[in-house]
Amino acid sequence: MSGALQAAAADIVIAGHICLDIIPKIHGNNQAAGLGELLVPGKLLDVGAAVLATGGAVSNTGLALYRLGFPVKLMGKIGDDLFGGLILSILKGHGEELAGSMITAAEGSSSYTIVINPPGIDRIFLHCTGVNDSFASEDVTVESLQGAKLFHFGYPPLMRRMYEDGGAELETLLTKVKAQGLTVSLDMARPDPQSQAGQADWRGILARVLPSVDVFLPSFEEILYMLQPDTYRELSELHGTSELLAFANGSILGSLSEELLDMGAAMVGLKLGEYGFYLRTTGKRERLIAMGPCAPNEDNLSAWQDRELLAPCFQVEVIGTTGAGDCTIAGFLGGLSKGLAVEEVLLGAVGTGACCVEKADAVSGIRSWSDVQERIHSDWEHSNRSVPLPGWTYGIRQGIWELKR
Repeated sequence: MSGALQAAAADIVIAGHICLDIIPKIHGNNQAAGLGELLVPGKLLDVGAAVLATGGAVSNTGLALYRLGFPVKLMGKIGDDLFGGLILSILKGHGEELAGSMITAAEGSSSYTIVINPPGIDRIFLHCTGVNDSFASEDVTVESLQGAKLFHFGYPPLMRRMYEDGGAELETLLTKVKAQGLTVSLDMARPDPQSQAGQADWRGILARVLPSVDVFLPSFEEILYMLQPDTYRELSELHGTSELLAFANGSILGSLSEELLDMGAAMVGLKLGEYGFYLRTTGKRERLIAMGPCAPNEDNLSAWQDRELLAPCFQVEVIGTTGAGDCTIAGFLGGLSKGLAVEEVLLGAVGTGACCVEKADAVSGIRSWSDVQERIHSDWEHSNRSVPLPGWTYGIRQGIWELKR
């Protein structure tokens, strides 16, 4: 099948943020007490070859779905420049057809990130959002959605037009897609609190867009920052870190997800890193049906209704966590598009995420869907790490926790 034909036949459209990651190899002999000691003005730092890879939701979630075996169309925006050409070349290296629906801007530069990752020191990212900032609703045409049943949009906090004016452009985009009858999924990113995106009214933006979102899939820390900024700030100051996964619990997960469901989403999935994946679904049968092509089928509908579940991670040797959340989303969306039972969808999500972290990069560890399923249904053990879940029941199916009302 030609690239154009396969792109037209794609079941899943992945749109949003994409960038080029430039990752210089910093040798182990460059040990330092901190970045301030390592990156001294005027100092020449000897480094190795740089790794070039694509990053962002379009790349990570899209390529993971492609490797799982799902027909996907990638719709990220790049500049007509050298970095844009490298992004297209990398995508074509995975599959020639994957570059066919990318959007090239006549003006502006492609987004890139320089990842400074010295041994034994926390990474620092130098990120240019580039033409991601100009991504607009008109970049996604009605024609580009034909034949698709699911539309996933990722990282609006890293795309200026998506959060300006109270999220008006994001609302226009998602409303347009939903009007075409597709199931709509949305992922987020955590903005720098000092940036323009960090100062946006995210509660107001979410209240505006979630009625058009069927599946909302942020991380715990992202949504805590957006909905409960005072709690986020207090926990960060108390514990001296903005990495707050260890301080999540069943109560706060429940309050966050309940508010998001009240805003209009049909399902809320919260990525919990090494603690797993949390899912809360609406109790409204008609809202589940309104999800469209990827709504639970009649046989599964009642089993998806009013559920609160947590799937722990599977046990693996962790080599790298780059893209793990995006790949977990890929597993979730893949299972949802297949019409599987809710427990099977959750297991597919954490199974795909586990395969991701067995490699240093975002997607090379992803196997075919059948291989992931075979591994899930073997003797693959879950991690024993979990957030506190008082009152929950453990082990309803292969280690999944559930809160029964």
